[in-house]
Amino acid sequence: MPDRSGPLKVLPGARIALAALLWMIAATDGWPQTAAPQPASPPAEQFAPQQPGPQPAAPPPGNTAVAPAPAENPGLFNEMGKALEKSLSVLPTLKSPGETLDDLKDAARNAGEGLSRLTGGSMAEGRIKCPVSANGAPDCKAAADKLCQAKGFKGGKSLSTDSTEACSAKVLIPGRTRKPDDCRTDNFVIRALCQ
Repeated sequence: MPDRSGPLKVLPGARIALAALLWMIAATDGWPQTAAPQPASPPAEQFAPQQPGPQPAAPPPGNTAVAPAPAENPGLFNEMGKALEKSLSVLPTLKSPGETLDDLKDAARNAGEGLSRLTGGSMAEGRIKCPVSANGAPDCKAAADKLCQAKGFKGGKSLSTDSTEACSAKVLIPGRTRKPDDCRTDNFVIRALCQ
């Protein structure tokens, strides 16, 4: 038989249940209590005929006092509902995915317009191939200049580029191994900020 002289281990779920039970007990101490039950009257009094007593006088017609509304008797579910309503009012409302995408598109459009206003330039869109420079890297500045000059501006700066892989027909031959010089990567400027 195993030795059980060590400390008692309590499961995490039991701790949560115990904490909830203690919270409910503590919370009920502050709630209004209902009237204590009245002692039962003797059976003889229950069957005794009721004698008419003095009737209360009706209030005068000019004096119409409104009876106070009964006090709210909060219960556990009522209090939990109030707490949930308060916590939900703090959270921001969630947007649908379509609304979120529309907001992102508007923000991107506004950012592009704001950028062109700040620099005093305009956006040009097209597709101009970047020439290969002496070191073998693409020269997209020259392609952005060409794109902007085609739109009537002096020069430009590339904002968006695209690249494709162009291969010779030798790659399509079955059984032939691909060599490093069979394909090349072409870069294109598709959007430029013109000045």
